Amino acid sequence: MSAQVETHTHTHTHTHSEDCDHDHDHSINANANASSETETETETEVVSEQDALKASRTPAKALLSVADLERWTTSDTRAAFVAFVSRLNDAAKNKKLRDDLFVSETTQRILDLLDACEAICADVRPSDSGKSRFGNVAFQQWFDKMQEIAFPLTNAIVPDALDAHEISIYLINSFGNRKRIDYGTGHEAHFIAFLFCIEKLGLIGEQDLPAIALKVFWRYIGVMRTLQFTYWLEPAGSHGVWGLDDYNFLPFMFGSAQFYDHKHMRPKCIHDPEILEEFSKDYMYLACIKFINSVKTASLRWHSPMLDDISGVKSWQKVNSGMQKMYLAEVLSKLPIMQHFLFGTFLPFEASGEMVGEEDELGHVHALGQERPACCFIRVPSAIAAAADQGVNVAREFGMRPGMVGGALGGARPRPLPFD
Repeated sequence: MSAQVETHTHTHTHTHSEDCDHDHDHSINANANASSETETETETEVVSEQDALKASRTPAKALLSVADLERWTTSDTRAAFVAFVSRLNDAAKNKKLRDDLFVSETTQRILDLLDACEAICADVRPSDSGKSRFGNVAFQQWFDKMQEIAFPLTNAIVPDALDAHEISIYLINSFGNRKRIDYGTGHEAHFIAFLFCIEKLGLIGEQDLPAIALKVFWRYIGVMRTLQFTYWLEPAGSHGVWGLDDYNFLPFMFGSAQFYDHKHMRPKCIHDPEILEEFSKDYMYLACIKFINSVKTASLRWHSPMLDDISGVKSWQKVNSGMQKMYLAEVLSKLPIMQHFLFGTFLPFEASGEMVGEEDELGHVHALGQERPACCFIRVPSAIAAAADQGVNVAREFGMRPGMVGGALGGARPRPLPFD
């Protein structure tokens, strides 16, 4: 009897213990679930906060009207941007592209970044566009791949993630418009903004500027030539040119600075084919003239009358001074260009109101006061594509070795020619 009672008591005690254990497990699970939910909510809040910070550091358009443009022309931000361009111009004076210049670790990383962007072209070949002389849609694939690597490449130069995010947006907008498959001086200005931000962080200084102007910027132009040859980017702007060669302006400014005190060659030397052939590897200006001659028929007088007129100026000092004034007037003070420019922490400017209007068929929202046809309504075919259509091997005419694209303009990687 005693044994039975003891057994019963033991059994009862064991069952009670199991119930307690079950209740304890249930409590632990409930607490774990609550903790997990709390952690998830916390993580969500952190992610939301990070997204908000990221959004607040994403550059945006701010020149929405003619009134905004007028405020921009007298703003401190424009003055700082112009001063940076001027310092780059001064840094290029009386120096050659192949001079042995100081290249810091940061400068080298920017060069590596440009190499990486150009290397994508090897994986994204142009699609068959038939006889079209307009932009090749494969550029959009290239753009997407470039956009994927823009942040990590920038973050390798700029340690702070939020700073790198903001600065990478300027880089992304340096290579042309994805939807319109075009490129112009506004995109060129975004690359200068990319460099401006890096300098503003103190990552490059005065000692770096010669290499930034003559190595980095020229390497960037080389990448752009690669993209132009490969994907036939259209010139941005309905007039065909806001730049001096359909695409760019600053190579002519910095290029004229290279000749600033040259004792022998005068501006009229651009008409001498032998000088172009011999010295285009050392001077941006001559390389750009050679590029124009290679993709356009007839004489410089017919297809580039402004450059032809400039060649009549007596000194390079006057050419350089005129280029700086022209850049201010024809690029940084033109609404069709500046309405696309992006502003943020490093380049602050407050818009007067919300962007008004709808995107047109080319993905373009026009600023208030900007007439549509004066901006980008009329598409302009690529002169490179036109030359290819006429049977001209532009890359060979431009002096590039077989299998090279961009080689004569700062490129250094082998590339299959986009056309034969």
